[in-house]
Amino acid sequence: MCALAAVVALGLNAPGKDKPPVQYQIAIPTPADFSGLDWMQGEWRGKTLPSSRPGEVHLSVTPDLDKHFLVYRGDVSLEATASVPATKESWMGVLCPIAGRLGFDLQVFSSAGFMTRYRFTMDGPEIHLNPEGGDLPPPGWLFRRSWVRTGPDEFTETVQAAPPGKAFFDWYTAKLNRIPPPAKPPAP
Repeated sequence: MCALAAVVALGLNAPGKDKPPVQYQIAIPTPADFSGLDWMQGEWRGKTLPSSRPGEVHLSVTPDLDKHFLVYRGDVSLEATASVPATKESWMGVLCPIAGRLGFDLQVFSSAGFMTRYRFTMDGPEIHLNPEGGDLPPPGWLFRRSWVRTGPDEFTETVQAAPPGKAFFDWYTAKLNRIPPPAKPPAP
């Protein structure tokens, strides 16, 4: 029985010695050109404008996965009013190129459990995020967002909402300022 196992093993290994090993290679896509968004990378913090309900906004934008994607992380905290309850939400978005087309999509995941997709367009100092559906968008509601660069280290964010069957209205507008990176300790 042991001799038969040795013959079978030798028979299986013999053909492999004559053939070179097969090498597979996957073509890696070129990283997306996010150079128009270099100004936005970093940490941002701000407050809503007086025309909006009081609140605070935080945004972080960082390249990830060998610079093939930009990752957005945001936090919004808005105080309650007579007609709207307080809002506290965190979200994460992944900006990626659209396959076969020019432009970008932002896939957003919210602490409320929603998963939405936005068409991301740049027009000079303005960035517009328009709803494109998603795997689990807020039922019947639409949200759109715009970021307008107002200076080297500041921009405004406006979020608009449309309830089912209604027109868009401003949910809030905030002014965000860059948080300087922490100072590096001096070299010893």
